Parts: sequence; C-alpha cells; structure tokens
Amino acid sequence: MSIPDSLIFKGSQILEPSEKKKPNFELSGALTQETNTYRGIVLKYSEPEEARMPSKRWRLYVFKGDQNLNILHIHRQSVFLMGRERRVADIPLDHPSCSGQHAAIQYRLNRAVKPDGSYSAAVKPYLIDLDSANGTMINGEKIEPRRFYELKEKDVLKFGYSARDYVVMLQD
Repeated sequence: MSIPDSLIFKGSQILEPSEKKKPNFELSGALTQETNTYRGIVLKYSEPEEARMPSKRWRLYVFKGDQNLNILHIHRQSVFLMGRERRVADIPLDHPSCSGQHAAIQYRLNRAVKPDGSYSAAVKPYLIDLDSANGTMINGEKIEPRRFYELKEKDVLKFGYSARDYVVMLQD
C-alpha cells in the first residue's frame, strides 16, 4: 500500500493536508523600513514625486461643537501626518478611535492642459487615509483608504469617531 505524498504525519497521527496558504500581496512596509523610519517608528506614508510646498496659506480651524479650539497653520511644509502617535504626528489626534498614523495632508503639484493647448500648474492640498481602523470623512462622506482626495476651501474633515471638526480654509 502506498501512502499519498499529500498526507502529513505528526508523531503517530496522520493529518489531512491543510489548504495551502495563498500569497499575500498587501503592503508590508518591509522594503521601506530602513529608509522611512522617523524617531524609531516606521512611517506608513512617504511623499510622492509630485509633492511640493504650497504657495497659499492654508489653515485648519478646529471645532468641538460650537467651540473654536485651535487654528493650525498647514502651509509650512509639504505634508502633515495626523494621528495618535505623538513622536511622528505633525497634527496629534488624541481620540482613542484614531489610529497612530491615521491620515496625511499632502500638497501635490497638479498639471493640466488648458483648452488652448497651453499648460497650467498649481499646488493643491490632498487628504489620504492611511488604512486607519475607523476611517476618515470629508464633508460627512467616508473616504477610501490609500487614495488621495483633493481638499477645497470650507471642507470639513473628521477622523475616527472624534467629535472634532477640522475646517479647511485659506488665509485672507
């Protein structure tokens, strides 16, 4: 009697073959671990090639209910990381439903072709959710993780289940 190769022996027991593990093609961050580490923490986000410093003075007005808590000046660098991990977050989110590295505001250079055939370029702010546990919302709509969403003036951002609203505005 021949024993099939697919059977697995453990001691004197014969175990049925288990289903083979399928390959996992999700991002692990292993390749960028050495180059994308800040203060001993591997960052979930790295800036794209089209990252630029903004020329306009963008602000985030933070509200909790009717109370104005803070004004954040978000024009002084090309990216702002948001989350609970204070060692790496440019904008701390203290609510327990927010992830350590929850989202990022990234300024990107947009090039467009005008109807006359000439080109225009503008640096605009974008929001990206970094696979957060409880999501990110723009104007009450939950956004997909790992996708850039252009921010416009008066957009309202929410992170996780926090009661804080972050209103995007330009300085006059």
